Amino acid sequence: MMQNVEKRVELLAPAGSVEGFYGAIHGGADAVYLAGNRFGARAYAENFTTEALLECIRYGHLMGRKLYLTVNTLLKECEIHQLYSYLLPFYEAGLDAVIVQDLGVFRFIREYFPDWKLHVSTQMTICGSFGSALLKEMGASRIVPARELSLKEIVEIKKRTGVELETFIHGAMCYCYSGQCLFSSILGGRSGNRGRCAQPCRLSYDVTAKKGNGCEKGYPLSLKDLCTITHIPKLIEAGIDSFKIEGRMKKPEYAAGVTRVYRRYIDRYLRLRQTMGVEEAQKAFFVEEEDKLILNSLYIRSKVQDGYYFRHNGREMITMETPSYSGSDEALLADIRRKYIDDILRLPIKIRAFFLLGQPAEIQLQWEDVCVKVTGQLVEQAQKQPITEKNVRKQLGKLGESAFYGFEIEVDMDDNVFYPLKQINELRRQAVAKLEEQILCTRGYTQGNKSAVSSPEEMRQMMLQQEPASEKKVWALSVCTGMQLEAVSEWLSLNQDQFACRGMRIYIDGDLLVNGGERVDILCHKLSELYKIYAVLPYIVREAQYRYLESLYEKAVGSGDIHGFLVRSMDGMGFISQKGGKLPCRTDAGVYVWNGLAGQEIGVRAEGICLPYELKASEQRKLLQSLKLPCEKIVYSRIPMMISANCLYKTTKQCRRNAKTSEGKGLGKCGNRQLNFPEEEAWAFLTDKRHVKFPVKVNCLHCMNVIYNSVPFSLYSELGKWREAVDLRMDFTLESPEEVRQLLDSFLRGAPLPQGKYIATTGHEKRGVE
Repeated sequence: MMQNVEKRVELLAPAGSVEGFYGAIHGGADAVYLAGNRFGARAYAENFTTEALLECIRYGHLMGRKLYLTVNTLLKECEIHQLYSYLLPFYEAGLDAVIVQDLGVFRFIREYFPDWKLHVSTQMTICGSFGSALLKEMGASRIVPARELSLKEIVEIKKRTGVELETFIHGAMCYCYSGQCLFSSILGGRSGNRGRCAQPCRLSYDVTAKKGNGCEKGYPLSLKDLCTITHIPKLIEAGIDSFKIEGRMKKPEYAAGVTRVYRRYIDRYLRLRQTMGVEEAQKAFFVEEEDKLILNSLYIRSKVQDGYYFRHNGREMITMETPSYSGSDEALLADIRRKYIDDILRLPIKIRAFFLLGQPAEIQLQWEDVCVKVTGQLVEQAQKQPITEKNVRKQLGKLGESAFYGFEIEVDMDDNVFYPLKQINELRRQAVAKLEEQILCTRGYTQGNKSAVSSPEEMRQMMLQQEPASEKKVWALSVCTGMQLEAVSEWLSLNQDQFACRGMRIYIDGDLLVNGGERVDILCHKLSELYKIYAVLPYIVREAQYRYLESLYEKAVGSGDIHGFLVRSMDGMGFISQKGGKLPCRTDAGVYVWNGLAGQEIGVRAEGICLPYELKASEQRKLLQSLKLPCEKIVYSRIPMMISANCLYKTTKQCRRNAKTSEGKGLGKCGNRQLNFPEEEAWAFLTDKRHVKFPVKVNCLHCMNVIYNSVPFSLYSELGKWREAVDLRMDFTLESPEEVRQLLDSFLRGAPLPQGKYIATTGHEKRGVE
């Protein structure tokens, strides 16, 4: 697993404020990630005004550090064209890269700011080499993969793609795969995809299995904070390009203190490695207890753990007793502030001045090998009050809020000469500005060397003129169990005269296709004679699932019954793309399309998309006007609110995989084996303090949990408004065969819903998200 690492690994620190930025720089960060006043995933952080951010870009570059701007939220159709004027000043100032979640933003920046490096946010849920390779092909220079990946998986992605990888090494952890959490959004309207997560994962819940195997109370969704300081050698040798510290919502002292500790131990290991080689350096590396204590005293949630690098999940990762922060050492905070925040780091320069009679005044400034000079008017004979060396030194030393301090000042001047102090100050300012520009040029930031493509108004007008997809609208049905598939097949047989249409799509869970046996194969063949059958890929595709995907793909191609695939992630799309287009794919609601540009980007590789859950009806209608490819809208489902690598069964010591197989550690072969547990055993339930019960699908085949909303999502009363506008889709998850038949009668044939039986939510159809 170890690799020959020659280049210095980047230490990337967070900044939620100007003070936090200076704290990160002074603490030793090689790069800082931050947000402006728009489109960042920490909407409640202080963040930066445009003016402050421009100042930080200049200062950071003078110090030899990089700055990355987070534009890592999803943008609505009405917002996407606000990007140009927002980003242009930062582009012209030489900002190093942008961290992006939205595929529309990705496409926009690639086209209109071509010199910028695009970093794929962890919010895009990239979990393997297929997604990484696809994003690299699309123009990404760096991937921030999901936090849930093991070190082995990260090495494999690096080996297969060669793309830069940035991974988290310290800070808070989400229970859900980043970018796939709708919990806060659906329950309270505060969307994590808009930087407004209310953290329902930090609340208390009771956990029960469907069979009633006991109940455990606590905080089963609250992960301990990540701390990898003792694993620095392994992470460096894995070939990770950038070590990322989480925490833009935290105080400046946190950014400075944590950065300083990691800086010390990254440098310590690299020095050891240079002098004694990898194996000996790893043995010699150690972390002092005092520094462990410092990290544990800076806004740590209960206890720390080393994340998913060396495990797939486990109870030891969870703060079952309390999710609250343990507080911080006030004396430590004061010490960090004094050392790394209160005083600004400045570059030492040598100053030389010449005031010789009859010659132009001259000031020279030198930093390392960079030297500049400016000249002024002729130095005159003093008529009254000559200038003194003391006065000249005083004026030259007034470097104010610049990035410099004069560690050495030399003055060469004749006696009894005069030069206005005001002009000395002006010469000094000119020299400082010139030195700054020369240093920036030396570091590769020549003023004005980046030119954006002109305003995207023409593109906007072109998109408005595009004709939306006008194919005949059809229904789509999705099933995940054999009994649901049988119920759908029987219902369609009884209603064949009305719904026998090759355009109707039936989505069948890939697990069912792989493990369902002959009965499922027969049903698929029968249905494929009249309808288009799609195999549904898992929500999450990781390295261990690739053999599973190959098996599913071969079965789909070989049977001749499968028309295409429904992909639920960029990794799934990457897998299908690498297959060369033998079978087409469509994207699910979790491959987010919030704007027309995202639709264009996906349309290159997919034949259709699904509208997202978080846009309200009016926003969806506006989006449809800018989309050329076919779209579908879910009108009945259980909204998947969290997808997690952690497992409630494992957390409550009821892991069925440990009990029924001999392989209990990590993902291992889990994704390659057929674990045929009875369907009714594959559920658990979370119950909150208001006694609301959330069903949880425990998927042992892929070792992940899917937490669904407590009630179904239903637009039964809104069907008439959408029937001619978009394809309509029903997703069946927990429903029994009888419920499937009743719902099909109601939604497809217009029969009334049984009174009092179906309590449902309309989700964001009316309210949307901020």
